[in-house]
Amino acid sequence: MKRTAITAQAAPHEAHGHQTLSAYIQARFDEFSRSQKDVAQYIVDHLDEVAFQTAEELARRANTSSSTVVRFSQALGFEGFPELQDSARQEYRRRYTAPEGARGAVVEPLFSLDQNEFETAIASDHVNVEETARKVSRSDVQATIDAITSAERVLIVGTDQMAFFASYLRHLLMLLDLRAEIVASPSQEALSRLGRIDEQTLVIGLSAGRPHPLVVRAMKLARHRKARTVAITDATLSEVAKLASIRLYYSSNSPAYVRSHTALLSIIQALAYGVYARDANQYQERIKAFRLK
Repeated sequence: MKRTAITAQAAPHEAHGHQTLSAYIQARFDEFSRSQKDVAQYIVDHLDEVAFQTAEELARRANTSSSTVVRFSQALGFEGFPELQDSARQEYRRRYTAPEGARGAVVEPLFSLDQNEFETAIASDHVNVEETARKVSRSDVQATIDAITSAERVLIVGTDQMAFFASYLRHLLMLLDLRAEIVASPSQEALSRLGRIDEQTLVIGLSAGRPHPLVVRAMKLARHRKARTVAITDATLSEVAKLASIRLYYSSNSPAYVRSHTALLSIIQALAYGVYARDANQYQERIKAFRLK
């Protein structure tokens, strides 16, 4: 009965005047099934890709099936995916059309139009870093740096592909003589680290797409124990982001078969540099000693 009620609603342009597809999806996000939420998250955060991908490509990137993509389109009130894609293209054109005064400006492209696969991937990462820099709030960045420098203990949680970035952030913080630990798997040792979360702990959760249950568990536990929390994620509708007190979003669009984490790496290095810059004189000798090793 619930699905019937959802599919009976009109598409965004019919029911809400000029409401964008992204806004319409976010407004109805809690109504969707788990697999539909994966599609919804991907559309909202990767509109430029959705506007030109096939239903099969979107399904692969959202870790679901093409039939789910079609059903999701119908749940929004469209006849099928082509109509949803047309709405995504309209929003994309409105979002990225240059203002009247800027149309005469000439911007040199990074590569020629006949890009090979290598150049296309690099160009995509260039856009990811720029989009991330534009969207990340300066106040959230400063709040994250404050939280890192004032915490007695930093616990970084990231599994699977995020485990590498969790380990790298820990490495950068330990170079500054900060107490940092990671949770990258549900091992007994990792779970014991979660058990030591308290009000003096800062928990940083890393996620891409649908968050791992262990990361969600860590954020919930931190929230219950009144620990400060930071989410670094590529999905603005992610459960990890909803549980965190500070959220840093990065763009992960990619023409390849995996998400891009170039912007994530930039955020991690920029945060570490922000901590270092708070007291460069204090850290300088330690960094010099490390470079001599």
